[in-house]
Amino acid sequence: MPLIPEEPQIHESVPGPRATSAAGRTAPTPRPVPGPGPRPAPPRGAPAASARPGKPGPAAPPRGPVAAPPAQRTGSPQPPVGTTGTAGAQLQLIPAPAAGAIDAADEAVDLLLDSGRAPGEILVLTTGETHPWAAHELSFGEASYWAQHDAADDVFYADAGAERATGRPVVVVAANGDSDEVTARALPSAMARAGALLIVCGDPQRINTVLGAGV
Repeated sequence: MPLIPEEPQIHESVPGPRATSAAGRTAPTPRPVPGPGPRPAPPRGAPAASARPGKPGPAAPPRGPVAAPPAQRTGSPQPPVGTTGTAGAQLQLIPAPAAGAIDAADEAVDLLLDSGRAPGEILVLTTGETHPWAAHELSFGEASYWAQHDAADDVFYADAGAERATGRPVVVVAANGDSDEVTARALPSAMARAGALLIVCGDPQRINTVLGAGV
């Protein structure tokens, strides 16, 4: 059945202590990693250590709520989609244009953390341009980058085609690529990696077309 577009809200309840708000969190990234000498400062436009990354560059607008396309907006939040992936993961679709898919994914991550999810339980994948935070961490070398993945103590950002990126309880996909072929390969792979919840941020019509409306 087709995925039903939803407003950017995470409909799940996680037991345990509630995480502090995004403003009150002290995010562990970027973290020191083994290697000679201190790390250089993040690239221009990269966030401070206490904030999650957004789009780099002086012209990038401030982060704000991701608005759904007018045709997809609903009057009230809807329950999560009842279909499941290959591993029994719950599916949720957050409407966003390709150019805004990364911003929508970042907002979804913030909502997940606020709902009680541990950072190490979240994997963020992109089908097109690399997430700015992944690009920043890769600038220090792949050994350091994958060491952070293996440590599994923070949100990890990777390309959807990165085979080394293993599954986590929650997988967030930013469908920010222009190739339907790449998206068609990335989404089933993301489903297999998601243990409990798969969130796809992208154009609903395009995603349902790519998947053949069969999820």
